[in-house]
Amino acid sequence: MDYWFSASHEMFPPSEALRHAQAAAEAGFDGIGGSDHFQPWWPDGQSGNAWVWLGAVGQSVPKLPLGTGVTALVHRYHPAVVAQAFMSLEELFPGRVFLGAGSGEALNEVPCGADWPSPDEKIERLDQALDVITRLWAGETVTADHGWFAVKECKLHTRAKGRPKLYISALGPRAAKVAARHGDGLWTLGDPESTPEVIDAYKGAGGGGELIIHSGFAWADDDGKLMDGMRVWRATMPDEFYIHDWHDPAQMQEHASTISDDEIRQSFVVSTDPDEHVEKIRALEQLGATVVCLQNMSGADPMGTIRVYGEHVLPALRGARV
Repeated sequence: MDYWFSASHEMFPPSEALRHAQAAAEAGFDGIGGSDHFQPWWPDGQSGNAWVWLGAVGQSVPKLPLGTGVTALVHRYHPAVVAQAFMSLEELFPGRVFLGAGSGEALNEVPCGADWPSPDEKIERLDQALDVITRLWAGETVTADHGWFAVKECKLHTRAKGRPKLYISALGPRAAKVAARHGDGLWTLGDPESTPEVIDAYKGAGGGGELIIHSGFAWADDDGKLMDGMRVWRATMPDEFYIHDWHDPAQMQEHASTISDDEIRQSFVVSTDPDEHVEKIRALEQLGATVVCLQNMSGADPMGTIRVYGEHVLPALRGARV
């Protein structure tokens, strides 16, 4: 079982997120990821470029896997440019790079000019983009026109000795089948109700790679401060934000304002008690994870959260005496 750290570009500027990544590596996390957003979930958040940040992480954090969790392939990024960027990272940091890919949210795509597609079209676009990316990584010269993007005699002229790992996000069975077809693993959320169906669909379609279960986490020594720093993340919780055209952070916060603190605690690994963190992560493992990816959502004490994981949570998860 590996435990990855994911930096929140929605909450912290790249320089601070870089310090978090460095601290997470020193604390004993097994990999470093980062969210890939054009807008945050709330009006006064952050939105640093994740790809630029990964170059700094690779240079300053040795050996560990690094990548995005996840990059949307429906509008904002041309798949050929995605293929080029992550192959370049792989050339810089051999054997360490992964691309986490998914179908995204209107929050990040509509401001860049997208007419937000239906869920079925989003999955179709993801499938088309992944086909081109993997063929370019394999050294092919690719010509294709899928309407929303096209390539013409397209080839990567710089290729690393190996190719990046490809982990594909899925919250439903159809996307899970796309993950099985193209990816080295499945990336999904730790929902005890929906996750088993997604994993079954992935395995049923022939998927046999990593099973990455993703959750947010936060700690503070005071519960009031802890929840004060967590409430902005309630805008990640309504299902409709992932399906329909919701792209105004202020409207999304207002729509999600009725979500209670108890619902937030149930949805994320949030507690002042390190032992409760251990219990909640064990529950994620039991869903079938080979990797648990934990996104630092602590607005109250992000560095303290990392420290507590290094001193208490990760040793306990690995069976060592604290």
